Amino acid sequence: MSAGPAVDPRGPRFAAILTTVVLAVVLITQWWPLLAAQAVVFAIGAFIGLKPAPYSLVYRYLVAPRLGPATEREDAAPLRFAQAVGFVFAVVGTVGFAADLTVLGFVATAFALLAAFLNAAFNFCLGCEMFLLIKRFSPSPRAS
Repeated sequence: MSAGPAVDPRGPRFAAILTTVVLAVVLITQWWPLLAAQAVVFAIGAFIGLKPAPYSLVYRYLVAPRLGPATEREDAAPLRFAQAVGFVFAVVGTVGFAADLTVLGFVATAFALLAAFLNAAFNFCLGCEMFLLIKRFSPSPRAS
């Protein structure tokens, strides 16, 4: 039973690669406007949808046409949850760097970078796994 539209799993992994690069640059430079831009990217994916998200558009129009058709699909709901988690960390990091709370900015950005890197390098979506655990241990509507 699917909770959302199915997506080509190569797209989110491509997005994770771009996100990893952006977050690494932020950690090196501590340039909070770039982290704020990444927060907007996360917000679009989480709250509007994956289809109009900027990295999804790059994948769909520039990368996917050069690949063969997707052989599998995955549910978008865990991916959108992961984007929401990334959004929270990016906002906290942006506030940290902008308010000269460098340690807060650094730690929040590093957590987001770790999650993005796990997806980019190992195809392990930490936010997706969190979503599935929360769903598994949440009471079902039928139980009430």
